[in-house]
Amino acid sequence: MWVFGYGSLIWKAGFNYDQRLVGFIKDYRRVFYQGSTDHRGTVDYPGRTVTLEPAEGEVCWGAAYKVSKKEDQEVALTYLEVREKQYDQKAYLDFFTEPTATSPAVSGIMVYIASPDKKLNRNYLGPASVEDIAKQIVHAEGPSGPNRDYLFQLEKALLQIGCIDNHVMDLANEVRGILSQRELTAS
Repeated sequence: MWVFGYGSLIWKAGFNYDQRLVGFIKDYRRVFYQGSTDHRGTVDYPGRTVTLEPAEGEVCWGAAYKVSKKEDQEVALTYLEVREKQYDQKAYLDFFTEPTATSPAVSGIMVYIASPDKKLNRNYLGPASVEDIAKQIVHAEGPSGPNRDYLFQLEKALLQIGCIDNHVMDLANEVRGILSQRELTAS
């Protein structure tokens, strides 16, 4: 079993695995369009986490985890079904490790996706301006901590694997700007 992480799974798998590969999936991009009411926000004030949006010609970098032992697979699936419960779709995609590769390193890698279908995914928030998403991230906090920590950890994890994701970087810079403005106003 292979699982692809493009959000917090990059820096915190939370299950036993035999191998971790850095790479990407094709024709998707990472976007902060999913509401989080169970980890990085609340029902009254949802945080924002990433999901995937189809985007022809784009790639989304992340980490792939191979889970070989049957008991580890069962534990990992049970854990992921709880952790990713606000993501209403599972896709099985091709995963690549080399930008010039014509054949995937792994076929049929499992990916959790939060769809934009409000009937199936009541926490989908959808697109908004960088400024509006950043304001929401600054103020949201849930059982797993402040929403901004998720954003900053994602930014750091992506940079560590050599990925510059403009959407993530723009949001992180906007959040830092709001926080420093808040500090200036408070002093």
